[in-house]
Amino acid sequence: MSWADFHARTDILHTVLDRVARSRLPLNPADPTLFEGLPELERLFGGVDGVLLALRARWQNHLDVKLEHALAQGKSVPQVVHELTAEQPALRAILDAFDTDRLYYRRPRARALAG
Repeated sequence: MSWADFHARTDILHTVLDRVARSRLPLNPADPTLFEGLPELERLFGGVDGVLLALRARWQNHLDVKLEHALAQGKSVPQVVHELTAEQPALRAILDAFDTDRLYYRRPRARALAG
């Protein structure tokens, strides 16, 4: 993946999160406007499921880092999840609306970071 593709992917994720932040909650998963008009979405993510997987991976990365620090401070996992949800409400809203756990835990595992 080129740097241009990396930045284009990041722009798509930020656009989707911005749209979620401006939308009415709870989200309607049948609403196509969250993903409309995003250039290169198909090429860069392989479709909406790819965007959702990238957002789910983002959540997991943030959660892993927060857990590493919080557990050392004596915080519980539910406390950490609640804190992250408060910090990133748009991200949590889209993950909940689209049941990304279904995609995330059934995806094939990569053997290495491939380009």
